[in-house]
Amino acid sequence: MASRRRGATTRRAARRTMWSVMGFTHATSGTAAWLATTAALPALGTGILPLTPAGVLAGAMVAAGAALLPDADHSSATIAHSVPVLGRVVTDAIGDVSGGHRHGAHSLLATGLVTAGAVALGGWRAELPVVGDAPVGPAIATVALITFAVKARDLVRHWRTAWALGLLAAVLVLVYASDTSVWFPLAVGVGYAAHLVGDALTVGGIPGLLWPLRLRPPAWWRGTNVLNDVWKPNGYIALPLLGNAGSVREYVLAIALGLYCAYGLGEVALRAAGSVLASGLP
Repeated sequence: MASRRRGATTRRAARRTMWSVMGFTHATSGTAAWLATTAALPALGTGILPLTPAGVLAGAMVAAGAALLPDADHSSATIAHSVPVLGRVVTDAIGDVSGGHRHGAHSLLATGLVTAGAVALGGWRAELPVVGDAPVGPAIATVALITFAVKARDLVRHWRTAWALGLLAAVLVLVYASDTSVWFPLAVGVGYAAHLVGDALTVGGIPGLLWPLRLRPPAWWRGTNVLNDVWKPNGYIALPLLGNAGSVREYVLAIALGLYCAYGLGEVALRAAGSVLASGLP
């Protein structure tokens, strides 16, 4: 009996460790994708939609939090532990509605719906004391998303500290990055999509592009090695370069993405500091 209990405890600990690693990788990939899209970096950037330093820095953490949202369909994910009892209830409900882990919440349809919701939140503004007209909707969402990102990256030990940092970040958004109409929904969409790309690089893959329609490959495809790893017999698609979730290859990718984020955030922070200093000159 004791050995079985120890075995169950070990398995639960292993699952928590795996989800912690995956949460870190997803959060970091969200920030990396955001920086590549908006930071106009001198190297290793796309410059597709360059934004102001304030927008880039605010969106970087929002994208990290948004990159954890697809796993709200699983009770072991980072988000499930964000609020006692309620977090687990919410993730269970999302899992039931979406069909379970890596089903509806991991689809292009979900990406579109979440981004549309972010656009709607981006338009929610109100007059507040001291700051005046302020983006209330993005500020509220920022509290939650940055809390998830901080905890997923293990920057703090306790959830209450993570929530405090999320609240502080929301205040900074209200004051320094109040023009949320562009960067906020974009950060949510980029972060959410980055999660799907990451899962598509594992053996499990993600639902087909037309979910809830599930298109299955023909018999000859299902019987062909390699091809049936890309378009799976169950209709999922994958390019399993990382192998199983939580693999050594995922660790390596997480480290590489972390280094890229450090480079990108450092570059943007220096740019922001330069702008502040220049504005103070006569």
